[in-house]
Amino acid sequence: MYTLYGYPKTRSVRVAWALEEIGLPYEYKVVNLKAGEHLNSAFKTLNPATKIPVLVTEEGALSESAAIVTFLAEKHAMEEFIPAPGTFARGLYEQMMVFAVTELEQPLWSKAKHTFALPEQHRIPQMQDTAAWEFDRALTAFSLLLNDKEYVCGSLFTMADIVTAQVLSWAKGSDLDLKFDNVKSYAERVLSRPAYEKAWRNEMAHLSKTDT
Repeated sequence: MYTLYGYPKTRSVRVAWALEEIGLPYEYKVVNLKAGEHLNSAFKTLNPATKIPVLVTEEGALSESAAIVTFLAEKHAMEEFIPAPGTFARGLYEQMMVFAVTELEQPLWSKAKHTFALPEQHRIPQMQDTAAWEFDRALTAFSLLLNDKEYVCGSLFTMADIVTAQVLSWAKGSDLDLKFDNVKSYAERVLSRPAYEKAWRNEMAHLSKTDT
């Protein structure tokens, strides 16, 4: 049994989604970001970076959502949710995973930081426009990389799709236009998977229990 530390509407849904796709049992623990629980000493022992998600395994704690979902796929679902090591398909998987977190996601996180995440004195209002411009450039590149493929690696649904689609959902929630027909249809296709809906509903249910 894994233990996932997370909070609704954050990157932790990626890990919950991966666990649901593979069919692995897990315990979900809410880290109340609004109450600053990610800054307490107990959570810092799990992740000194004080960020979620964190997945506790029998061997220790893992952070960074892209690394966690890759670990889960390799350990439990090789060649179903991740291509085999040493293949071109695996290289493409790594390329698209890195692109998702360094190019597509980066402007969204920058936008969020300069909206609410950073202390007010460190926020730069002009970063909103810069982030939107950067995202538009990254989205244009992504549309070309995706082309007419069903998923980012071709016909195989992988953990790279979980991360990428969650980034696109984040973008829509930030009022950024997905703009390209192939990107819009891809996002709709991947985000309609039952495991995704189950993951975010489970997160919201746990938050409700925390609030009551």
